[in-house]
Amino acid sequence: MEPEIKHICIYGVGGVGGFFGGKIARHVAAADADKKVYFIARGDHLGEIRKNGLILNTDDESGMVCRPAMATDAIADLPSVDLCLVCVKSYDLDGAIKSVIPVISENTILLPLLNGVDMYERIRGITDRGIVLPACVYIGTHIERPGVVTQKGGSCTILFGPDPKRAEFDPHGIAELFDGSAVKYKWLPDPSRDIWEKFIFIAAFGLVTAACRKSIGEVMHSEELRSDVRAIMEEIQLIAVKKNIMLPDNIIDASIKKGDNFPFITKTSFQRDVEQSKKDERDCFGGTVMRFGKSLGISTEMTERYYSML
Repeated sequence: MEPEIKHICIYGVGGVGGFFGGKIARHVAAADADKKVYFIARGDHLGEIRKNGLILNTDDESGMVCRPAMATDAIADLPSVDLCLVCVKSYDLDGAIKSVIPVISENTILLPLLNGVDMYERIRGITDRGIVLPACVYIGTHIERPGVVTQKGGSCTILFGPDPKRAEFDPHGIAELFDGSAVKYKWLPDPSRDIWEKFIFIAAFGLVTAACRKSIGEVMHSEELRSDVRAIMEEIQLIAVKKNIMLPDNIIDASIKKGDNFPFITKTSFQRDVEQSKKDERDCFGGTVMRFGKSLGISTEMTERYYSML
């Protein structure tokens, strides 16, 4: 039986969680009194959301005020939830999943919207509860200042599919919520190919831009660095093939060509985090590739080189 979605948790209200969570909260507050949306946030950002709501600026509309039923930094404040959008960085995933276990049931939908190709496996390594829908997202967003999330570019689309352990799951309820909230999405019978397609781009360009402190444009204009990006992509492609992920034949050329679509000065989010000495996702990008390579007997020499440079 399809689980009813009444209590919705947005765990992490940064760029991704703020955009999708904001749209859902705005829709629910205006049109569906039976549902409640809860934001898990922290620090000054949480304080501003509590005072003024989340302010969301998009390519289509600026100054949207999005008010959840509750904004808190304590998951214990929440009732049992029916849907949880997990929108943290990969290094916070384990802690986030452990903390939500008390408020999820067998039928709670967990939708992880973060970078990486092994998020489903990591979640399942922590809990057997819930319905975990493998996913990836294409969007350009950031916290402009506490309480304000701004979106610039990106297709703003969630790509997701069924939990391999819960093949009977009917996505009608979550599709209905997304449709009402004007959230763009695609339900795919198997989203693994799309998840790996995104990863091959962000991991290779992320590692090279961050290690060399070069923008995407600078990497594209350097024959040596562009060659290194290709080499990392080739290592990831070999891993995908060994894992029976059927990527397009032209995936590497197509992924490198994407670099031309960005303004010359564009930095990857991973690069910005490294430059600002913030906690970063080097393990998500480099560590994952190296671990897969070791377990599958595939050389990841170029990935290891750039990982060590960090």
